[in-house]
Amino acid sequence: MALFCFYCRDGEDSETLRALHLKEQRKHMAEHSENYLAAGPLTNKQGEFVGSLLIIEAEDETSARAMVNDDPYVTGGVWQSIRVDKFEPVKGRWKDR
Repeated sequence: MALFCFYCRDGEDSETLRALHLKEQRKHMAEHSENYLAAGPLTNKQGEFVGSLLIIEAEDETSARAMVNDDPYVTGGVWQSIRVDKFEPVKGRWKDR
């Protein structure tokens, strides 16, 4: 299994859209909890949401992307852009995965 880091940036009206899709988004994450090593919001200096960071364990990038593409924050328009990179930890608790 490999680790993939998804850097998701919010779009317009993200505060409203996050609230609208939060319940379904949490359900989606619970259904895939074995794949999420970390997930949470990114905030600016004022404490406002500007995006999310996900670290997902999957067989390959295609599988990881498929899971994220079904996330209600994607289908509901919360995130306007997503960058994904393979993550290879060299220090910390995940380095021996």
